Amino acid sequence: MDSTNLTDTIIKTINTIFQNLFSSIDNSLYSLLDDLVFINTDILDSSFLEKILGNNFSNGLILIANALLIGFFLYYSIKLLFSYYLGIQVENPYQVIFKSIIFGISLNFSYFICTKLLEINFLISSSIQEIGENIFHSNISFSQLITNINSIVTINPSSFNIFSFDGLLKSFISVSLFNLVFSYSLRYIMVNVFILIMPFAILTLINYSTSWFFKVYLKSFLSLLLLQSLVSLILLIIFSFNFSSQDIFNKLICIGGIYALIKANSYMKELIGGINTDISTNFRSLTSFIKK
Repeated sequence: MDSTNLTDTIIKTINTIFQNLFSSIDNSLYSLLDDLVFINTDILDSSFLEKILGNNFSNGLILIANALLIGFFLYYSIKLLFSYYLGIQVENPYQVIFKSIIFGISLNFSYFICTKLLEINFLISSSIQEIGENIFHSNISFSQLITNINSIVTINPSSFNIFSFDGLLKSFISVSLFNLVFSYSLRYIMVNVFILIMPFAILTLINYSTSWFFKVYLKSFLSLLLLQSLVSLILLIIFSFNFSSQDIFNKLICIGGIYALIKANSYMKELIGGINTDISTNFRSLTSFIKK
């Protein structure tokens, strides 16, 4: 076998390996992204999560939050008693009692509040998707997105070439897909965490010195939830492209759309604040910290 035939064989083998890898990713991970990104009340349909949070005042984290509420009320009562002797200024008792009743009731209905927040948030994002479906007559989803991208970025086994422009684009899309999966998996976990700590976040509103925590909590939680509406808008823009044309401009615009999906969390964080679930950013920060 001469060098030319050997080189062709190596290139063909490499192309076959990457083509199989990309096809496997397309068939498994993009559909998974739809479940990770577009969160609804199904996230609460977990007996384990319900047991941890609790569905009444006698079990779960709500029981601990109620115990802390009683503890705070006892602490305030002792502080109020000493204020008459030491001249310490404390909050008005009527205001404390009123806030304790209102926020005490609220923390006991944390599970219900979470359900309604998730329902409203999913309604917003699904409405944007439905508008896109009516306009473009296409399902606005990640699974449909890869189908459209593959129509302009060739992955046909007989013509796929990792060393071509389309091959490089497909490589970037697949690497970006892994980034999206990890980032939105982290967001999915953090939404669960914020649901669990909601009773304690509400509890902090009783005291002026701790009420700042609820403001930070609410901003971060809303940022995580509203992210899926921003993703829906980005997908809406991507689906407005002409996927029937295979010119370079359309291909680069699609790459821009994929990159926008990757940076969506960073954009949301800059708009309303919150936490960053971008895996690549967090990984770079961790790497920089280790090098110090």
